[in-house]
Amino acid sequence: MTGVPASAAGGSAKATPTGQASGEAGGVKPARGGKIAAAAVNQASVWNIANLLTMLRLLLVPAFVALMLADGGYDPAWRSFAWAAFAIAMITDLFDGHLARTYNLVTDFGKIADPIADKAIMGAALICLSALGDLPWWVTAVILGRELGITLLRFLVIRYGVIPASRGGKLKTLTQGVAVGMYILALTGWLATLRWWVMAAAVVLTVATGLDYVRQAIVLRRQGIAERKAALEETEA
Repeated sequence: MTGVPASAAGGSAKATPTGQASGEAGGVKPARGGKIAAAAVNQASVWNIANLLTMLRLLLVPAFVALMLADGGYDPAWRSFAWAAFAIAMITDLFDGHLARTYNLVTDFGKIADPIADKAIMGAALICLSALGDLPWWVTAVILGRELGITLLRFLVIRYGVIPASRGGKLKTLTQGVAVGMYILALTGWLATLRWWVMAAAVVLTVATGLDYVRQAIVLRRQGIAERKAALEETEA
């Protein structure tokens, strides 16, 4: 089925298996065919380059943990390899979003999987750092608590719509990535002091953007309920 009106092929109506005419102007069949074709395109678009980069980040999580904890977790060489894996994950996060927006590859899967991939690699890094004694557990608890809470919130309101990653959320992710990356490396001196301040900024952004997502979820839920109520009233009328 191509969804092309019969009028475009000569103007004659053609009987469908159900006996309905598909060649009338404004007929139901062409629109239905168009919807089916659009659904097929949307389904295929899930396997675009942006989503594949997101999947790559998920695969990097176990590799990062293995490198981070190799030889007791304190060997500078292994920590450097772990930083490289972490850096690749962070860089692909920037590229997949850019590709999705530039080439119109944004999908609901990407909107949901992208933040999950971010949280997976970030969570693994934070837990490893705290387990090794390099980062206070309360920092890990605040960041992961916010990330997991917002992820749960996204799923709770998905029936009303998808909350896309905001600019503030991207800035938070970037700041977290720089801070955690500095903690992964065996830094000393003023660089060790600098990473503390960068992590402090990351914690502030984490809390602030978390509150903003809660606000967006409340607004989205209210709009969804209002639209459903209006649709129901229109149907009853």
